[in-house]
Amino acid sequence: MSGLDPITTEVIQNFLLSAAREMERNIMRTSYSTDIYELRDFGLGIYDKHCRMLSEAPGLAVFTRGNDYGLKKTVEFVGADNMEPGDLLLTSYPYWSSAHPLDVLAIAPIFACGELVGYTAIKQHWLDLGQKDAGYILDSVDVFQEGLLMPGLKLYKAGVLDQEIENLLRFNTRLPERIIGDLNAQVSASRTGERRVTALVERFGLETFNEAVEAILDHGERITRARLADLPNGTWVAEDWADDDGINHDTMLKLHVKVTVTDDEFIVDWSGSHPATQGPMNLPIGLTEGVSALAFKGVTTPDTPANSGNYRPLRVIAPPGEMMHAVPPAPTFTVWAALLAPEVILKALSQGMPERIPACSGGDVFSVVGVGVLPDSGDMWLEGSNEAVGFGAFAGSDGEDAIMHLSEPGCRNNPVEVVESKAPWIIETYQMRQDSGGPGKYRGGVGVRRSYRFLQPATTLTLVKKTKSAPWGMAGGHDADAGHVVVWPGTEKEERTGAIHYPVDAEDVLQNNSGGGGGWGNPLERDPQRVLEDVINELVSLDSARQDYGVVIETATLTVDEAATAARRNSQAAGSPGT
Repeated sequence: MSGLDPITTEVIQNFLLSAAREMERNIMRTSYSTDIYELRDFGLGIYDKHCRMLSEAPGLAVFTRGNDYGLKKTVEFVGADNMEPGDLLLTSYPYWSSAHPLDVLAIAPIFACGELVGYTAIKQHWLDLGQKDAGYILDSVDVFQEGLLMPGLKLYKAGVLDQEIENLLRFNTRLPERIIGDLNAQVSASRTGERRVTALVERFGLETFNEAVEAILDHGERITRARLADLPNGTWVAEDWADDDGINHDTMLKLHVKVTVTDDEFIVDWSGSHPATQGPMNLPIGLTEGVSALAFKGVTTPDTPANSGNYRPLRVIAPPGEMMHAVPPAPTFTVWAALLAPEVILKALSQGMPERIPACSGGDVFSVVGVGVLPDSGDMWLEGSNEAVGFGAFAGSDGEDAIMHLSEPGCRNNPVEVVESKAPWIIETYQMRQDSGGPGKYRGGVGVRRSYRFLQPATTLTLVKKTKSAPWGMAGGHDADAGHVVVWPGTEKEERTGAIHYPVDAEDVLQNNSGGGGGWGNPLERDPQRVLEDVINELVSLDSARQDYGVVIETATLTVDEAATAARRNSQAAGSPGT
């Protein structure tokens, strides 16, 4: 290594970060589907020639780390020697791409100064690609029901579109215009990254660029190891449960993790989790690594940009053939265990570092999808949204109310105005869910309620796998109210449920209720004035204020009755329920 100065290294690193953000802006401005430009259901990064991630612009954060695995497997399969400038490859084989087949990974090699210097990798959700059901699949039993499988196909060869492959895509989707439009956005963003990195290498020279890459990755490792050394050493075990696999509705799925922290390693061992599932809840190993990396990054270096150096101390163990490591032809479409997995890692860590770890969040992303045919045009429509949840409280602060789940920190939900303009339904209710946050000295955040009234016959899908077990509290804090779905509320057909795939008629209503976050600490120790504020803001009911917090509020004046509150709290602390 020559004496590369730190200023040049910093300039190159920030150029790479800026290039990734420009790719992000490109894909959001040119895509056709709201799941891309509103929900940000994508993850992208820039990599060196050894498939090491240098910069990212995460929407769905677990995508980007999963892309690391998908890129390596695709390059291994196709061969770096078989790539040339202008190529662009598509991978949807889930055991490589680290997602289900509709989360398509686009890979473009980057050439500069006559050499292969790196890659761009962009994964985004395509709305439809030959899967057995429109919208989303809840009950597939093998991968061949889940969509078109592409093992690194060259859509572009030396910059020239392979029209036959595009035609194959166009004729294997129910939404050809939107799929090809979103694909072109993916291609455009890839080309943006290529141009920026090529210009960077040509500006500084190949030798300087390669030295800067090593310095950037080594720095990422160095700061991570310094933070890791500050964590207490130990081994902790935790479990949580997903509702079912979509086929066997009475069997909950166990996520079992053992986390070991040393000064040098952070080991996440998923051995002992549920065996391979009959339905589509199995996780490709790249996705298991991705969600484990998300939790690891959150407890070590959440305040710095991610690169592959950050993950050198991380080791993930998941035996092949279990739910956390799918092998062909296991179905992987729903992959909702991935959303619960980071929470289980944090649950294990909380036993050794309770002051650093929050209680459980709402535990899911509470997705609603509608699918139908517009009677005036005969065109198919498909729209939906993920929903915000309550975050778990932690030592010193309440959990945040109604924000996107920790598995998708770069994502957003779909605004009411967009949802209603794109599909024949209206949003009748959109509000905070009172009492959904777990009571505690620090209150868990509350979830939300959104009600959809269908204006025409359609099919509705809900993707919810955390309704049968509550988001847990910590340090004496109470559990939160689990999320759930209510179909046909207020009618004789009313049904409280989780994941569904139902036909609905015009005027039918679906109510989506996302989960709250767990509480932290004894609720009887919460400042009564803060309880009063929560009651005024309709986050906590009068009944909960009295029963859970021991706070008596004068309803006429909305003030705390301090004497009655003290008496009630003393009574509850002594084991009497009070009056």
